[in-house]
Amino acid sequence: MIKYLLQKEFLQIRRNSFMPKIIFIFPIMVMCVMPWVMNQEVKNVRVDVVDMDHTTQSQQLVHQIEASNYFIFHGQKATYQEAMKDIETSKADIILEIRDGKYLIAANAVNGTKGSIGSAYLSQIVTASVAPTAAAIQAKVSTLFLYNKGQNYKVFMIPALMGILMMMLCGFLPALNIVGEKEKGTIEQINVTPVSKWSFILAKLIPYWIIGLLVLTVCLVLSWLVYGITCQGPLPLVYLLAILLALFFSSFGLIVSNYSDTMQQAMLVMWFFVVCLMLLSGLFTPVRSMPDWAYLTTYINPMHYFADAIRTVFVRGGGFMAIAHQLLALAIIASVMAIWAVQSYKKNS
Repeated sequence: MIKYLLQKEFLQIRRNSFMPKIIFIFPIMVMCVMPWVMNQEVKNVRVDVVDMDHTTQSQQLVHQIEASNYFIFHGQKATYQEAMKDIETSKADIILEIRDGKYLIAANAVNGTKGSIGSAYLSQIVTASVAPTAAAIQAKVSTLFLYNKGQNYKVFMIPALMGILMMMLCGFLPALNIVGEKEKGTIEQINVTPVSKWSFILAKLIPYWIIGLLVLTVCLVLSWLVYGITCQGPLPLVYLLAILLALFFSSFGLIVSNYSDTMQQAMLVMWFFVVCLMLLSGLFTPVRSMPDWAYLTTYINPMHYFADAIRTVFVRGGGFMAIAHQLLALAIIASVMAIWAVQSYKKNS
């Protein structure tokens, strides 16, 4: 019985003019575009300089700022008030005032990350210029970066993007599939047949699990071809993590569809939970920087376990024992959701 149900699902996907396009084009666009733009490295900070000393040392400092890859020298201003006008109109991000041998750094902190990191970069340049002894001491300090030695932010983001793609494809598509059948009335024809709940739900989930694994394979290939980044650990562990995440989100999508009557309702509910799970998972920022009450949510957030585990395998090269507790947590959460999905589906025959 399940064989014919699977054939029906694949035929529906193939005959849908939009679905095959989104399944293949969406992952390619995400992997080829997002790693370039989702970068938290601060560059192109525009600097105004107010040099009231006009000494040789101050001019050397200005030239060092001009030569930096992190700054865009916006020009020298006659007064601090004139430079502040550039800050207020967003023409500049930082002001460096040099007066009587003293240095003032004023940063526009509307964008807190850009303001704090940009002022820290500028402080390092100023310190190296006016205190060569401190710069010499700093030069003797060597830093060893483990795993991501080149500090390439793409290495950090690519595993996260894989998780986002699995979440979108394996969560939204099953939910919209069932709600779409509800709106068309075709699900009533299934309800009056002797098809069991388990067979019906497996037939709904398996195609999207297969699609999710194909998308993951495409992501791994693109990561290697486009960026030269490969998985440092065992690939079977990456696929195992993807299967567990796909089981959770596909089950969650079915639960939402079971309680939704329209496509719009299912989309809004899915989007609400997906955004919360994504932002509270540590995909983009460290979870330890969250408040304690928010950090407690990571214990029941499958995306947190997935992000932590896949980065351990993909970036650090960890093995099974390194991610054993994440695998166990994912398996438990996914199993609970799968049972809930079956129990919440109401069959009228």
